[in-house]
Amino acid sequence: MSGSDHELSAIEDRRTTDTDGHDCIDPIGVAIVTVSSSRSETGEKPSLDSSGDTIANVLESAGHVVTHRRMVSDDYVQIKSTVSECLDQPDVDVVVTTGGTGVTVDDITPDAVENLFDRELPGFGEAFRWLSWEEVRTRIVSTRATAGIARDVPVFVLPGSENAVRLATVEIISEEAPHLAGLATRHMASECDE
Repeated sequence: MSGSDHELSAIEDRRTTDTDGHDCIDPIGVAIVTVSSSRSETGEKPSLDSSGDTIANVLESAGHVVTHRRMVSDDYVQIKSTVSECLDQPDVDVVVTTGGTGVTVDDITPDAVENLFDRELPGFGEAFRWLSWEEVRTRIVSTRATAGIARDVPVFVLPGSENAVRLATVEIISEEAPHLAGLATRHMASECDE
């Protein structure tokens, strides 16, 4: 698994609260998994991964750290195992996947990743489709973008379109991921305080 040149301090040192007093992790460590049979070769960050690059650029501009980049083919086991590996990394607070959320037979990313969820976050898919309405209108029904919490880590499953990932990352993920990561791990902070 490829890593970043940036080091993150321990999660305890990045735990904070927002202006409303809600738990946050800031900055967050992010793993990006690109799902694409046409672009998957070595499993490492490809030279042409515009959607993954867009996610990375938006989150890094917001002060977060991309700690891992992976590319996998449209294979259920490979997608699930790669996301699972990311969830086990100590420098990963959030996982974002891109690609494979449509309705063709090889669009299996939501199916593979949802099996890892302990809790679903249905509001993410609803908000994403609502925000997408202006651009794609009724075609929003063909995206199965979703999100959930898996092993105390927020996971976002995005389409492969560069416009779609920019919209989701700018309007939702960069705003909510630190808060979700803080809430999802709050019980661990309580355990450390005891």
